[in-house]
Amino acid sequence: MAGNGSGHANGEFSFGNGTARNGLAKIQTHKKQNGICHDDSAPPVKAQTIDELHSLQKKKSAPTTPIKGTQGAFAVTISDEERQKQQLQSISASLASLTRETGPKVVKGDPARKSETPKHVAHAHEHHFTPTISVSDSSLKFTHFLYNLSPAELYEQAIKYEKGSFITETGALATLSGAKTGRSPRDKRVVRDETTEDDLWWGKGSPNIEMDEHTFMVNRERAVDYLNSLDKVYVNDQFLNWDPENRIKVRIVSARAYHSLFMHNMCIRPTPEELENFGTPDFTIYNAGQFPCNRYTHYMTSSTSIDLNLARREMVILGTQYAGEMKKGLFSVMHYLMPKRQILSLHSGCNMGKDGDVALFFGLSGTGKTTLSTDHNRLLIGDDEHCWSENGVSNIEGGCYAKCIDLSREKEPDIWNAIKFGTVLENVVFDEHTREVDYSDKSVTENTRAAYPIEYIPNAKIPCVGPHPKNVILLACDAFGVLPPVSKLSLAQTMYHFISGYTALVAGTEEGVKEPQATFSACFGAAFIMLHPTKYAAMLAEKMLKHGATGWLVNTGWSGGSYGSGNRIKLPYTRKIIDAIHSGSLQEANYKKTKVFGLEIPTEVEGVPSEILEPMNTWADKNAYNATLLKLAGLFKKNFETFTNYKIGKDGKLTEEILAAGPIF
Repeated sequence: MAGNGSGHANGEFSFGNGTARNGLAKIQTHKKQNGICHDDSAPPVKAQTIDELHSLQKKKSAPTTPIKGTQGAFAVTISDEERQKQQLQSISASLASLTRETGPKVVKGDPARKSETPKHVAHAHEHHFTPTISVSDSSLKFTHFLYNLSPAELYEQAIKYEKGSFITETGALATLSGAKTGRSPRDKRVVRDETTEDDLWWGKGSPNIEMDEHTFMVNRERAVDYLNSLDKVYVNDQFLNWDPENRIKVRIVSARAYHSLFMHNMCIRPTPEELENFGTPDFTIYNAGQFPCNRYTHYMTSSTSIDLNLARREMVILGTQYAGEMKKGLFSVMHYLMPKRQILSLHSGCNMGKDGDVALFFGLSGTGKTTLSTDHNRLLIGDDEHCWSENGVSNIEGGCYAKCIDLSREKEPDIWNAIKFGTVLENVVFDEHTREVDYSDKSVTENTRAAYPIEYIPNAKIPCVGPHPKNVILLACDAFGVLPPVSKLSLAQTMYHFISGYTALVAGTEEGVKEPQATFSACFGAAFIMLHPTKYAAMLAEKMLKHGATGWLVNTGWSGGSYGSGNRIKLPYTRKIIDAIHSGSLQEANYKKTKVFGLEIPTEVEGVPSEILEPMNTWADKNAYNATLLKLAGLFKKNFETFTNYKIGKDGKLTEEILAAGPIF
């Protein structure tokens, strides 16, 4: 037997004299220099179990930077454990039910990755805070929260736990928003109290539908109880407004990974250092959209309710999973908070030329705001929401929320290329096998959307700030065909047309009806403003006067007749007009005044046929032109009746100037 194993010592393994025990030829190996018979060896992993091996796959990414202002000889350093405890206390306070003393027990981390519920000591990467509250079922439960997860982590959560979540061919996350595929403006409420009674715009024409404090608290309690009943919630701590002096800290508590990723993209993303010292938020959203409100509650008219309490700095969402409610809800909040700081909040696009000249673009849907503000020769500051302060202009958001219906690479290459990993695609239809999106398919809704970080746009200006605007461009798609392609506005005219917020939509043609329909939206965003429109208009005029900005009215609609008889003004002509505004050449042009609206129109614009600059010239039937012009003027006057009784200042002089800038007939 000793001879049978003699091969072990010299690296040759055999059984007996050349024959294995089973009668087969023995296996021969050659001796290696180091006595080992293979050369791909490596040290064993430093793990005793599979779980330990998986834990080695991910390294901790939490920063360890000191709190600002603590440097120096008497610096007070806060331990990582203390900082985490403060964060847990803050989030527990956010989730507190007001009928109990303090908030719930909160645990940081995914409950699916825990082997057991924490008792008294937090696990290595799972910290919890246990407040003292009366014993009840809710007090015995831990609320797990997933804090500022990365897009990759949120993808994993959505695909694993949320039905209807898929990765598309280009890497975007396709999601469904449930029964609601758009905003519910009739279900939006604002608490009317001492804070808002005199400040906000109430009554006829106002988007602000009132509710009382008690009803808000009922809905808040319902939302918080629902969120605390879940296995886990998502918490985002982020910023609004790229101007560092005037940014707002927002906290979003939601039940879906889709909502968390959406807000990750749409708000400004804090650095790890900023997140460490985030502290108490300035405003909090409770998104319990999967849970309905109680229709027996006072002021409720459906199972959906979006409630704003400006005194408490809180927003509650019940009965709708449409993510746009969060984005626009925060925009409404900014429309209230910023003017209190003498900062003008604006529903506009904004870009900047190579010489630092900034232009603001206002326009309702279909006017070309997105197309014209996206210019490869200029930097994009933002596409939708901005602030104008003493420091200049700044984007409120950290992302873009683009319409996707009929999207094509040829028409919108920037948006097309931005739909990649990290982007949220709402309610789109895709091939079940290839996951290729069909942007023309309206099976779910026509309001398909993409939400992506602004850095996904190649010519985005980061940080999204710029100097004071030189040009304020009001866009209107006039389907009546009587407004000139471009006109220079006085300050009073700018205020009048800014308050009017005009465009015209083409009515449905199911029964052969082709009459255009005038649409007015105060400040080009009536659904989101909080104060009376004339307050925003007065601030706009004041800033334009102070910084030397010029107002322009640009018609991207019809010429040579109304819709059905005339033709849409060619996009290349409109682009030439916008280029002339940017370059300053239109400032030097010769002008003449039109009848009725009293608009100053240039006699020539480079690259644009001079005959189309005066609308009457393009109409074959001059009587029809005059009749249509008077019809539109009447619609403007009727719309403005809502604002005529409001006085700006003690003597109302400014209001009279705005009224005088309207059509005269």
